[in-house]
Amino acid sequence: MAKDNSQLTTQRIYQQIREVLIQARGRALQAVNTEMVACYWEIGRLIVEEEQRGEKKAVYGKGLFKELSTRLSAEFGKGFDRTNLQHMRAFYLGFSNCDALRRELSWTHYRLLLRVEKPEARAFYEAEAVNSRWSTRELERQINSLLFERLALSRDKSGVLELAQKGHEIQQPTDLVKDPYVLEFTGIKQDERFLEKDLETALIDKLRQFLLELGKGFAFMARQQRITLDGRHFFVDLIFYNRLTRSFVLIDLKMGDLTHQDLGQMQMYVNYYLRELTAEDENPPIGIILCLDKSEAVVRYTLPENNKQIFASRYKLYLPTEEELAAEIIKERKTIEMEKRLSGEDTEA
Repeated sequence: MAKDNSQLTTQRIYQQIREVLIQARGRALQAVNTEMVACYWEIGRLIVEEEQRGEKKAVYGKGLFKELSTRLSAEFGKGFDRTNLQHMRAFYLGFSNCDALRRELSWTHYRLLLRVEKPEARAFYEAEAVNSRWSTRELERQINSLLFERLALSRDKSGVLELAQKGHEIQQPTDLVKDPYVLEFTGIKQDERFLEKDLETALIDKLRQFLLELGKGFAFMARQQRITLDGRHFFVDLIFYNRLTRSFVLIDLKMGDLTHQDLGQMQMYVNYYLRELTAEDENPPIGIILCLDKSEAVVRYTLPENNKQIFASRYKLYLPTEEELAAEIIKERKTIEMEKRLSGEDTEA
């Protein structure tokens, strides 16, 4: 018995020491990272100021990078090739206020941010990388999937400015929804024949990537959740919970165009979760139907005018270009405006 107690004591102390060491190493790495980012910013500043003193900037700058690379590499080792020195120069030009640099972000984070040309998009990704604790791989994926553009295209100018300054804030159900969702990580090709269960399986297999695409606050709950009504069984494809909205989020996957039956079925699922499974201190559940294509008119005339619970979004199995996204939004807006005008004319007639 004494031996067992001794082993337990040793294990307890070991775990405590281990935790102290892990925390200390983490702080040390963070301190090194912060100093490295500040160091590279300072090197960039010195290069830019030296360039500005040169009479022929292009030629002088080229020679300067070559000479600096040779001498710094010889004395300090890797990390000072011409390409990296050019990154440091761009770093200083792109982030001119050293005090505003985020200590949570590494040099690799900032190198990725330098790829983003629009200042408002760059500010958004910087804020989100900190707020959501994105790894460099996650940041790269969100930049490549045009997350800022997808969120910004549905907002007015003040909304875009707020997005750039604060990042993506979740305050209401509509803030959770994107259109389109980009699911390139599933590995399914756009022109490939596949079934809904294939897409569902791919999303579960790549759940970490799917949660990143869904956004903040999502936790996976279940797949193919059965609902039984009067002896008939219905199955919700995917169930999540969002801690920011404090609500269930039900997701159904559709292969073809969205129909009013799809919307009606999701309304039934949401009503069931609201009445049977939602606690008093939780908000009403949210339903999202992911489909290849949709008609805004079908959505608008199927759902109530004050709808805040059911949403239909398209999904893409490849990374779209900014031009493609803009063209789709413009097309949707024109369709909605035309349908509203026609509806008004019919009413007047």
